[in-house]
Amino acid sequence: QVQLVESGGGLVQPGGSLRLSCVVSGSIDSIGDMAWYSQAPGKQRELVARVTAGGSAYYTDSVKGRFTISRDNTEKTVWLQLNYLKPEDTAVYYCNADIQSRDSGMSQYYWGRGTQVTVSS
Repeated sequence: QVQLVESGGGLVQPGGSLRLSCVVSGSIDSIGDMAWYSQAPGKQRELVARVTAGGSAYYTDSVKGRFTISRDNTEKTVWLQLNYLKPEDTAVYYCNADIQSRDSGMSQYYWGRGTQVTVSS
């Protein structure tokens, strides 16, 4: 069974930093794109950043220059470094990955359960 488990969220003051981690486990043949999404209260889930298996990264405009996505294919882990945090960054952050399961041989997108990030003074 494929699982994604996020960690690293918390309460931080404006201007502060956090580092989110997402570890993939289970019977896996390969991992393609990995991404972080955010969902603020009352809003839809939105893409924050995505990184390909080769390491190419994409960021939504609101986080460019502040957030950095990275991954380690051997460790099956993706990170999101959040710097210069703003109150509007407050949301649940979800990990998402395109994973080919060894059991089924099929690729599909999997989600973690999320980690709360709260930016407040």
